[in-house]
Amino acid sequence: MTHVLIIVENLPVPLDRRVWQQATALVRAGFAVSVICPKAGKHVAAFDELEGVRIYRHGLPVEGKGIPHYALEYIWAWLAELILTARVYNRRPIDIIQACNPPDNIFLIGIIFRLLFGTKFIFDHHDPAASLFALKFPRRRLLQKVVNWFERQSLRSADHVVTTSEQLRTLAIDDCGVHEARITLVRSGFDMNRVPPVVGDAALKRGRRFMALYVGIMGEQDGIDLLLAAISIIVHRFRRDDIHFVLAGGGAQLPAMKALAERLQISEHVEFTGYLEGVALYRLFTTADIGLSPDPKNDFNDKLSMNKILEYMAFGLPIIQFNLNEGRVLASDASVYAGDGEPDSFAIAITNLLDSPDRRAAMSAYGKKRVRKLFPWSRQEEIYVGLYKSVAAGRLAGKPAHASGEMLAALKPSRRDV
Repeated sequence: MTHVLIIVENLPVPLDRRVWQQATALVRAGFAVSVICPKAGKHVAAFDELEGVRIYRHGLPVEGKGIPHYALEYIWAWLAELILTARVYNRRPIDIIQACNPPDNIFLIGIIFRLLFGTKFIFDHHDPAASLFALKFPRRRLLQKVVNWFERQSLRSADHVVTTSEQLRTLAIDDCGVHEARITLVRSGFDMNRVPPVVGDAALKRGRRFMALYVGIMGEQDGIDLLLAAISIIVHRFRRDDIHFVLAGGGAQLPAMKALAERLQISEHVEFTGYLEGVALYRLFTTADIGLSPDPKNDFNDKLSMNKILEYMAFGLPIIQFNLNEGRVLASDASVYAGDGEPDSFAIAITNLLDSPDRRAAMSAYGKKRVRKLFPWSRQEEIYVGLYKSVAAGRLAGKPAHASGEMLAALKPSRRDV
């Protein structure tokens, strides 16, 4: 039985939905699967075995908030991952290692084990980490060169690359020189078959008419400050008291965003739930009236295939987001596009959409149909498992993975602007 090890540092498993879907898909296909990930939230056990996946978790000394913190976090995590990889290999030889970024230093483990034991290495390119560094630290040119080098080496050194979007695929080919036959596009997808029946709960709206929902990470690049500014406009300038805003998720910026909500005097309108999963999260999806994606337009966010967009559509939530390239590809007319990052535009879009029930109903139906037709996890699982079967059999190169003509025609940009 082929043994696959997946290493991810961005989120714990099973909270990282993409990694969890990949791991369980491989188990169902007959692979032995181990995962190395950090401890976070309620997932703090050093070892778990869930649905046939063996999960090894490590602690982190600090979550990155500046260059020294990021360096400490990434070095510590890499050493922990290396030690755990050796431990996993000692229990059972590893045939394939999959590294999931960010960060982009995990490829070094793949190279070490390929040189020592002939282990195949696959790089699952989630985020353009070099673009994020440039966004956060625009004046650190020397360090930018280092970060760029790590991204290029992660892509170039892999036996095969998996990307989540066409834009990341283009980045790998045009900027990093990866041959297109070594790249497979596996989008994140949503599997509604794994969601138990859940009904909405009006009590979650805290006595208000509407609920607007954000689900996701709360980092510097995720636009939570812009969302809170938009909420402040709605509450204080528009004098709306009929919308309850729920922000579900965690991250380095969560404490700062709670403090910002206090300063903006909107705390009674905003509920921070922290990380949620399972029925508690699904109940929010089924209760909410709209889904929010406030990530501002920049070179980083433009390339991201965001899970929350697919999740909102799967549960029939009309979406409000800024004008992101990949966001338009995913959502098309299931979303309203509120400029590039202006809180005023976002606030107007929220109130206009909530005041338009017929429009919401049409967007809801469109989004549900779109995600089931174009982005079901079953389709992505078939591509992903097929790749692993080829790698296990020694067939690393093949035909480039392009979207079909039907898919390309369906992935048309929307004109649904504010």
